[in-house]
Amino acid sequence: MTVIENILIGKGEDLVTLQPKYANRHGLIAGATGTGKTITLQVLAEGFSHIGVPVFMADVKGDLSGISQKGTEHPKVAERVEEIGIDDFVFDDNSCVFWDLFGEKGHPVRATISDMGPTLLSQLLGLNDTQTGIMTVVFRFADDEGLLLLDLKDLITTLKFIGDNAKQFKSEYGNISSASVGAIHRRLIELEESGADAFFGEPQLDLWDLMRVDSNGHGNINILAADKLMMKPKLYATFLLWLISELFEDLPEVGDQDKPRLVFFFDEAHLLFEDAPKALVEKVEMVVRLIRSKGVGIYFITQSPMDIPEDVLGQLGNRVQHALRAFTPKDKKAVRATAQTMRENPAFDSETAIMELGVGEALVSTLEADGIPSIVERTTVRPPVSRIGPATESERAKAMKSSPFAGRYDTEIDRESAHEKLKARVQKIEAPKLNQFPTAAQKAAQQQASQSAAQVTAQAPKPRGRQRQTVTEALTKSVVRSIGSSVGRQIGRGILGGIMGTRRR
Repeated sequence: MTVIENILIGKGEDLVTLQPKYANRHGLIAGATGTGKTITLQVLAEGFSHIGVPVFMADVKGDLSGISQKGTEHPKVAERVEEIGIDDFVFDDNSCVFWDLFGEKGHPVRATISDMGPTLLSQLLGLNDTQTGIMTVVFRFADDEGLLLLDLKDLITTLKFIGDNAKQFKSEYGNISSASVGAIHRRLIELEESGADAFFGEPQLDLWDLMRVDSNGHGNINILAADKLMMKPKLYATFLLWLISELFEDLPEVGDQDKPRLVFFFDEAHLLFEDAPKALVEKVEMVVRLIRSKGVGIYFITQSPMDIPEDVLGQLGNRVQHALRAFTPKDKKAVRATAQTMRENPAFDSETAIMELGVGEALVSTLEADGIPSIVERTTVRPPVSRIGPATESERAKAMKSSPFAGRYDTEIDRESAHEKLKARVQKIEAPKLNQFPTAAQKAAQQQASQSAAQVTAQAPKPRGRQRQTVTEALTKSVVRSIGSSVGRQIGRGILGGIMGTRRR
């Protein structure tokens, strides 16, 4: 039987490690800006990869891409290695795959609207029960009509079509409120403005592609370029929620294993919960609680543990707490609450220690035998074997070229779907109605003909007394009558349509 090594985090009184067997019990890396959270994340990602566990992480500041490159000698690194006592420390690179929702710094990441589903979309948009019901009708109608909902324009077009024809659908799908349709439409436009049109579409990401190992048996480290994405927090939250929900739905139950099948690190985790509807938070809590049975570990990275809802925080068994600063009563309350979530060490006061930690130090508590939290240790975090800092553009391009997914996701596919089919259906219905009214060009031609006829009449000699109409006069009056009748009907229909509320667009 192969023995799986513990992942070395650093050194306290003794070496502080994370047992892979309990790594799917989730975790938290917290601390103020500049205290060393990124290095801790890099160290854990390397550790998981080394034992054959694929990793997915968001690169918020752009400096995690260096994990794909071999580290170099540095006096501080050498000093830290000696302090901890790592005998087999060797600089090395890691097998990495780069991803980017915008397709600029990695392979594009996409999901279809159908795959997102009405419930998840409604929770994400914060819809009420009535609006959620209409969203469900949209998906049901698309299924009944064989319409593909792939991107945002498919969803918006289908919603508009149902709203415009609400009376026809009432007997089959129930009452459809125009006010609710309008509210959903506005939320979708907001989502589109946040850049979600780049995320929704095809080809959709196959989640199994995030769970690959390289030829050496090391887990691939999947890096999502998130520096630009962080400027669009709603889109970032949409992606994170879809990702963990899909894993929860698709992966089979495996129970507790010797190591996780996949580990996710979600940086800037507060964006997932900030101003989130209650239903959305409950969804995340449920997924976090149950997804461990699928062999997936989720690690949140944020500045303060208070950024995470209490019910979610209670599911995070492995804790790495870097320094927190307490300048206000609220800050002091957060420090106190954080200290109370860890198993006390009689050798020091955790509340005081949190404010005294230096850069690269942390209070660490991991799960031990039977899943019991270890006594918190004041720990000096080990250095990573890969580069500390970003990869260059040429290094990233080289990794992209040698990626196992080169060319697979890079070109967007735009199949005929709900938007195109419903647009064609509307045009077919509206064409006969449009032919009843003269177009702008036709009106101009009629006006020109009228003016020419009037000019000819003006130049003709004036008749004496009552005489028969000339051919020109008869033509002029015929044209004028025709124009007057057409315009009159059009104006009349417009007025009556406005009064009766029956005019269709």
